[in-house]
Amino acid sequence: MSAPPLPSTPGAAGGTPRATEVVGNTPVVWIDAPFAGGGRGFWAKLEGTNPGGIKDRPALHMVRRARERGDLQPGCRIVESTSGTLGLGLALAGIAFGHPVTLVSDPGMEPLMYRLLQAYGTELETVPAPAECGGWQQARRDRVARLLADDPGAWCPDQYHNPDNVEAYTPLAEELWQQLGAIDTLVCSVGTGGHSAGISRALRRHLPDLEVVGVDTVGSTIFGQPARPRVMRGLGSSIHPRNVDYPTFSEVHWVAAQEAVPACRAMAIHSYASGGWSVGAVGTVAGWLARTRPHGTRIAAVFPDGPERYFDTVYNDEFCEAHGLAVGDPPLHDPMEIERPDEVLVERWTRCRTVLDPAVLESAENVR
Repeated sequence: MSAPPLPSTPGAAGGTPRATEVVGNTPVVWIDAPFAGGGRGFWAKLEGTNPGGIKDRPALHMVRRARERGDLQPGCRIVESTSGTLGLGLALAGIAFGHPVTLVSDPGMEPLMYRLLQAYGTELETVPAPAECGGWQQARRDRVARLLADDPGAWCPDQYHNPDNVEAYTPLAEELWQQLGAIDTLVCSVGTGGHSAGISRALRRHLPDLEVVGVDTVGSTIFGQPARPRVMRGLGSSIHPRNVDYPTFSEVHWVAAQEAVPACRAMAIHSYASGGWSVGAVGTVAGWLARTRPHGTRIAAVFPDGPERYFDTVYNDEFCEAHGLAVGDPPLHDPMEIERPDEVLVERWTRCRTVLDPAVLESAENVR
């Protein structure tokens, strides 16, 4: 008996599907236990079902738009700073469009991610120490600047400040609209600010009253806290990305690693839908909203990746023990509440309903 013919995909070379053709159209799943019950829960958008995760979308879009504008010439090198997920997307874009890729990371990159990126043909550079101001992210960006100076034809997507990063998430918003219809509350982790800004802007064309809740990590400076060393990667920042759309958020939550880990593990056990640091933090907040918002509130949460790359961190008992991270019950308590984002140095899950651009906070401090 002969094998069935391979499926044909419109627009793919020779009619044969490529990896780029399966980016997007990710599923949503319902998550209730262990966070809520009695019909309460939230919908999780599983971006980990993309080949490399959520940042496949902006990587492909930013490269495509740069090529269209002539900023990136055929065969020229792509150079960028990454903690991992965007690196996977850029590796995919480099293969798809024929560009060599150099990625700059730091010693905190997971061994699995490092080896995966090498397997996909990227060149990796690791900065040895954080910058005095801006931490590891600034140190990586400084190295990127030197690499660009040495190769005049090279191009950097500059994910933190590139508006194409935001625009890339319009299709994700349209998918959510088609899958769920009316959404009351959108929960997003915040790192570069791309997906929270892009999804909320596009969804508000259909849902002008959409509430957007931002999820950051303890030790991040995005929402006005001082930058400090962080265990969690993939969300948070030691710099202030211009892509963060501060007015879009009704509130922000900072979640600590010791809360994200048990949330990740609990979701894996109860729903089989889980992921890494960002997923644990987002699940913690979305679960609390499901418990505390009026019954029937429709909550959508974006899960940026799956669990595989975190086998040696979130899902490694030895790693967690070494970093003082409990692997027991998920956080089912209420967050600490503060009135202003600069009111107190947060150390655990904390909620603030006053969301300000740190530039506004700095200006106010200078006036005092």
